[in-house]
Amino acid sequence: MAKDLLWQHGRQYEGALLEPEACDPDPIVEVRRWMQVAVDGGISTPNAMTLATVDERGRPAARIVLLKEIDDRGFVFYTNYDSRKGRDLEVHPFAALVLFWEPLHRQVRIEGAIERVTDAESDAYFASRPRGSQIGAVASPQSMPIPDRALLEKRVAAAEAEFAGAVTRPANWGGYRVVPDGIELWQGQPSRLHDRVRYRRIDGAWTRDRLAP
Repeated sequence: MAKDLLWQHGRQYEGALLEPEACDPDPIVEVRRWMQVAVDGGISTPNAMTLATVDERGRPAARIVLLKEIDDRGFVFYTNYDSRKGRDLEVHPFAALVLFWEPLHRQVRIEGAIERVTDAESDAYFASRPRGSQIGAVASPQSMPIPDRALLEKRVAAAEAEFAGAVTRPANWGGYRVVPDGIELWQGQPSRLHDRVRYRRIDGAWTRDRLAP
């Protein structure tokens, strides 16, 4: 059987040089700037990010979720607390995130502790979602085995009947905030000599340095 020559699918990276001294002392400010560049560049779903967690056996798992807010405390996403990611985070309340914007040859890596956002924050975000997404959050036993799609559609119909008006946020659905203690900005460069700026929070203050590619 012929091998898939995946190495042939790479291409040269390029971008403006990235120097630690030119980056904002606060990495969250710098990540906001990078996100705005991605948005202004018309990148499809610029807030899609990989979320990595670890379960009770120490086994990692990763999936794509959507970044919904960047605030001064960290990076917020929403999910079912009973999902696999939610169960992982109950056991090990730490996570890693990766945002990757291929057209810009950029990625952002984030690591830190997890905290739940407040009920008020979760309520406000849930109320802003399309009704179909609200109903889906009520109906789906996320990450649990189901026999077929028909059961899911039946649960959706039941939720539609239950909530003729406004949909109430389920108690087991809400937001998490990754409170970072490490952030890396990665800018691709030719010949794989990429620029990498690492931030670390030490004694409550951010430091930054350069990493070898």
